[in-house]
Amino acid sequence: MAQERQRWSRQVTESSNALDLETGVFTLDNPREIALALMRSAERSDRRKAGPFRSAMSMLSFYINRAGRQLSAPQRQLLEQAKDELRALYGKPRRQS
Repeated sequence: MAQERQRWSRQVTESSNALDLETGVFTLDNPREIALALMRSAERSDRRKAGPFRSAMSMLSFYINRAGRQLSAPQRQLLEQAKDELRALYGKPRRQS
């Protein structure tokens, strides 16, 4: 059963109408670099259904949610900062703390 769930999330990442992601995008250690990589992927992808911002933000949220407890606190914080960077890149308001 656990294997099926892992396969499900991998299948979503690889074959859904989401994004064609750059390799290792979520392992970068700079939130701005993560946001820029997601932005590039969203702008280039022809597999997305929504606009580039929504697609990039959705993929980032999907990754955070699927990683769950296996994501360390520093890595989660880095990815949350990447959300703010992504908002800034697209001229969207940053979330309130």
